[in-house]
Amino acid sequence: MKLKTYKIIALLPIALLFTNCSKSVEEYNKPAMYWYSKIVENVSHGDLEHADSYYSSLQGEHIGSPLLPEATMILAIAHMHEEEYLLSEHFLDEYIKRYATPNEKEEAEFLKIKAKYKALPNPRRDQVLIDAAITDGEAFKSNYPNSMYTEIVNTMLTRLYLAQFVLNEEITDLYERLDKPKSADYYRSVNPQPWILSQDINRATASWYRAWFEGDGTSSWYEFLIPDTKSVVSRNSVSEDDNVSGDNNETK
Repeated sequence: MKLKTYKIIALLPIALLFTNCSKSVEEYNKPAMYWYSKIVENVSHGDLEHADSYYSSLQGEHIGSPLLPEATMILAIAHMHEEEYLLSEHFLDEYIKRYATPNEKEEAEFLKIKAKYKALPNPRRDQVLIDAAITDGEAFKSNYPNSMYTEIVNTMLTRLYLAQFVLNEEITDLYERLDKPKSADYYRSVNPQPWILSQDINRATASWYRAWFEGDGTSSWYEFLIPDTKSVVSRNSVSEDDNVSGDNNETK
């Protein structure tokens, strides 16, 4: 009797494994409405990982389903709500490329700019993303001059230009401290916004635990630990060696 009991216990994990497999197998070849309802159910529970998985099933099994556009936009907005802006932008790109009508495309393009803008919560962070958000914002204004979203985009662009100006100004100060005048001049030259007055800008302030390590943009408490050696600070860094090399090439 004991031997029989041990055999049953030993076979239990295997039985459970096959049971789970059979449940997974059942999650194939379902109607489009089944996958759509699963997406909505998981979004309502905040489980976006499973919602994305069900979306893949809907897209894979029912590529022409009229439920796909709505499911795509639901996930784009849900990921934005959860501050997962890259995923939100991914679903918005999918929506624009495959499903959006001209009117719907305008709203989706606006949401893409909003996703980029909201992905920049901290000062002095992600120079490339700031530039990309500005480029998309200006393109939106050009493509949709009479859009109902124009004033919101203008507000976001104003703040993005201010962030870009301050960031370039602080990079200029950094290069001056590193005794790299050519690099400092470069970043000074890419700050030509005539309507921005540096002294009138209210700088963004970092929380105290970040400010400890980020400093105020001019210096940091750990500055004395940084060795005074040549280093690559930016791809736009210009050195005297680069200038000499350029002069030699011209003479050739």
